Amino acid sequence: MYTDHAEAIGRALRYVEANLKEDLSLDRLASRSAFSPYHFHRLFQHHVGMTPADYVRKRRLANAAGELLTTDRRILEIALDYRFESQETFTRAFKKQYRMTPSRYRTYVKEILRQQEQKGRTGMNKTDKTAANEFEREPEGWMLAGSHPGDYEMGIDRKIVHQGKASGYLRSRRDSAGGFGTMMQMFKADAYRGTRLRLTGFLKTENVEQWCGLWMRIDGKDQEMLRFDNMSNRPVKGTTAWNPYSVVLDVPRDSVAIAFGVLLCGKGRVWADTLRFDVVNETVPTTDVPDEEELPDGPVNLDFE
Repeated sequence: MYTDHAEAIGRALRYVEANLKEDLSLDRLASRSAFSPYHFHRLFQHHVGMTPADYVRKRRLANAAGELLTTDRRILEIALDYRFESQETFTRAFKKQYRMTPSRYRTYVKEILRQQEQKGRTGMNKTDKTAANEFEREPEGWMLAGSHPGDYEMGIDRKIVHQGKASGYLRSRRDSAGGFGTMMQMFKADAYRGTRLRLTGFLKTENVEQWCGLWMRIDGKDQEMLRFDNMSNRPVKGTTAWNPYSVVLDVPRDSVAIAFGVLLCGKGRVWADTLRFDVVNETVPTTDVPDEEELPDGPVNLDFE
């Protein structure tokens, strides 16, 4: 049942993404998921962490913010495109979300990107110079790791955003990127021991040739891996719009640390945004990667027949 609900909400989110400039009333979104408006509202808030109206507003503002940086269109045109009644209404909503007016945001962030471009051009080849126009490096609190971290690069993107002012990105530095790279964090498990923990995040991909996904690992004493999932059995490939993904693991009482992040195998680029942790109940199934070396329940074939 939980999986069916998650798939229905996923359909609604994809519909939102494809129709941000169209009518996205509660009734219309609920009809896309075959639920009553009341039931859809409850399910959406449970899975996404906010109401449908709040989500639509934030996605419209994020896309509008992107257009402020990548086009010279008038603010009024952008506001009306994203179904705000007037420039004043748009400005109030934008300022509440971004702590500055649209015109100030356009000037401020473009200057940040210009400075980053100047810093990044020294000693770069043509491909890296192009990337410097779009990205800033080293998001605070995150570290780059993996089997071949030198083949990958992480950073902050202020143009392609799911919500707010920035997203994180992970990309291959060369076509022949080997192994995998990950941008990750690790924190103490104390607050979550004995619970079932869900990591949810929105990912957007571009030309991912092998696969990418969210991952989470629960470590015990001496870095023993107690639980793990990296979405290897449900990989994200190719070019995709913003979609939500989840990893759900039980956190044993002897857990010491929780590690998580986004991984990328091979050539491509993945953006991540709006990550969050929720403690869920047992009706939400775990997504652990099956242990291929799991022991049988008892002895077998004792007579060799």
